[in-house]
Amino acid sequence: MTKKYTDFSWDFREANTKTFTHCFHAYPAMMIPQVAERILTKYGQNAKLLFDPYCGTGTSLVEANLKGIDAIGTDLNPLARLISKTKTTKIKLQVLDLYLKDFSDYIFSLLFYLKKINVVIPEIKNMDYWFDKTVKEKLSIIKSFIEKIEDENVANFFKVAFSETIRESSFTRNSEFKLFRMTSEQMQKFNPDVFGIMQSKLARNHKGLKSFLEQKPKGKSIVYDFNTSLEIKHIQKESIDIVVTSPPYGDSRTTVAYGQFSRFANEWLGVDNANQIDNNLMGGKTQKEVYRFSNKLLDSSLEKIGTVESKRARDVSAFYHDYQSSIDNISCIIKPGGYVCYVVGNRKVKGVILPMDEITKTFFENQGFTHMETIVRNIPNKRMPSKNSPSNVAGEKDETMSNEFIVVMRKKSLTL
Repeated sequence: MTKKYTDFSWDFREANTKTFTHCFHAYPAMMIPQVAERILTKYGQNAKLLFDPYCGTGTSLVEANLKGIDAIGTDLNPLARLISKTKTTKIKLQVLDLYLKDFSDYIFSLLFYLKKINVVIPEIKNMDYWFDKTVKEKLSIIKSFIEKIEDENVANFFKVAFSETIRESSFTRNSEFKLFRMTSEQMQKFNPDVFGIMQSKLARNHKGLKSFLEQKPKGKSIVYDFNTSLEIKHIQKESIDIVVTSPPYGDSRTTVAYGQFSRFANEWLGVDNANQIDNNLMGGKTQKEVYRFSNKLLDSSLEKIGTVESKRARDVSAFYHDYQSSIDNISCIIKPGGYVCYVVGNRKVKGVILPMDEITKTFFENQGFTHMETIVRNIPNKRMPSKNSPSNVAGEKDETMSNEFIVVMRKKSLTL
């Protein structure tokens, strides 16, 4: 039997991808929960501890917890950590409901002039470029309420709803991941109901949390901020039963701009250097030379890209250098006989397809893993751009991936 095959049943074309707390927040290139759930059903039956090294908003953590598996995630984006932590936190609904009623009463009193408040608008660079004066004031009112919430878990619940409210109330085009300002004509017509958006997000997320709690999830999650390309913290060697993750497809500047997507929320929530997040992710730092790898496919692809533009070859090689370091570090914490399941896409740069699935497979084989299978699935639901800029030049577009690959590896043990 071939170890790489297409299976249309993994497309989940008609599936509801916003069940439970998965509904909490939109985010670029999210792994859909059905993929994580099915991987865990197939390869995680005896797992007690899962790790997601690029956990994003915590899809795999939620699914692990629902199956009674404890989970550890890490991500360099503060907003992603906030969302993933909140999605896996079991807040008592009776407590949350009291805060939601307080917030509703608070907004009611403001709308009907029963209460006045002096707002402090945070100092954020280019604030007036992205936010209308009235919007700034209303967002500051919400922020003031959240800052008075003493229960950290409840405060985080409000912050997640606030994050989406910030973005949807701004002048950015919400159909884009990167920050693009609306046209003057669009801005003149734009009149967001800031309080209404916030209350709608809170209600939606309350419903998702309730359904999550009704499943009585026995697993627990913890979310860290360490960079797996540099080191693994807080996790013992050979302690992880299974890794289920969807790593970045490339550097954020030219693929999915996680930092740009999250910038407004991170700034309003007080994150320092929120506009520098993309630079800190894999491949975010420009290199002076093209790295060489003991991987014919990768080295050949880099050579082809380099003949078109040397800088892009350096950028791509910097990403794979960090990616390889991450895999090397992760390999050390997997138990013998444990599984790693990477959901990856094969991006195109300068017309050259980078075989991410084969590169991932080889990197793990170099660390003593055996290839179990690679499942090819279509991407009918994944929220990511269908086109990107292969040359990073405005106006130049190329098709991005329309399918992705579930690469399953197993760490060798004495019994294998």
